[in-house]
Amino acid sequence: MTNSTNSGDNRQEPTASPFPRTGFLRLSSILAPKGPIPVGRSTWWAGVKDGRFPKPVKLGPRITVWRAEDVNALIDNPR
Repeated sequence: MTNSTNSGDNRQEPTASPFPRTGFLRLSSILAPKGPIPVGRSTWWAGVKDGRFPKPVKLGPRITVWRAEDVNALIDNPR
């Protein structure tokens, strides 16, 4: 009898990145300590204003998000 879960194959399945590659992100998931960008809120908003950081998308009067693709591009190629 063979065990299909332990077939001697030591390959590991790829793990999902905790940071999504597509979709929308709230600011709390972008900025430290939970997110990958190590700046504070005021620094982030100043960077948005002067073009260093991506522009937000308004989904509603109190809902502001950023495209994950834009944030990932910033992480991959910091200015």
